[in-house]
Amino acid sequence: MEQGLGFAHFISQVDGMGKIVLVLLLVLSIASWYLMVTKAVANWGARKRADAFLKKFWDASSLKEMQATLSADSADNAFSDLARQALMVNSEQQSKVEKLLVAGGTAEYLTRVLRNGIDQEALKVEYGLTVLASAGSAAPFIGLFGTVWGIYHALVQIGMSGQGTLDKVAGPVGEALIMTAVGLAVAIPAVLAYNSFTRRNRIWLAQLDNFAHDLFALVTVGDKKS
Repeated sequence: MEQGLGFAHFISQVDGMGKIVLVLLLVLSIASWYLMVTKAVANWGARKRADAFLKKFWDASSLKEMQATLSADSADNAFSDLARQALMVNSEQQSKVEKLLVAGGTAEYLTRVLRNGIDQEALKVEYGLTVLASAGSAAPFIGLFGTVWGIYHALVQIGMSGQGTLDKVAGPVGEALIMTAVGLAVAIPAVLAYNSFTRRNRIWLAQLDNFAHDLFALVTVGDKKS
């Protein structure tokens, strides 16, 4: 009896609609876990590269030395990209390049460049969060739909048999409980990951914004050692 009412038995009782619900939950789960793993690895790598670059940046003796280092270095992180753009503005300022972009003054031009760099990074780090948020919010309701569908089957079995014995309702009720559990199993990790990534992105962008202020001061006030 215990073998007959196992998980495989309940899955075998699922009809077409129930299978659609399970497939939807499975797709959400795969997408969520893929994003959780890939974003966690990407964030760890970005943090490691950024720490190495910032140490190298603040150890430089002048902006010219840092610009030469950036020219020879292909470091891929938001901080190095922002520094490269700021130093490019500094080079244009020193070479007196005339552009419509600098018509409002170098300070305004640099502000726009730094703000655009931060905005681009914000778009990049938000990749995948919509999927995690959707999985976290939709999965419980998809599972709930499967639960309601399973209870409906249980009621149909009772109505057709005229008696609510365990062998008549165990399959549909088990299906309903499994749908609820699967929906929660998909939603809980997605919600936790979404909150974690959102907090990380907020801290990351705040640090990037602080670095942009430092770059603005260095470029506009000037580097005395350069």
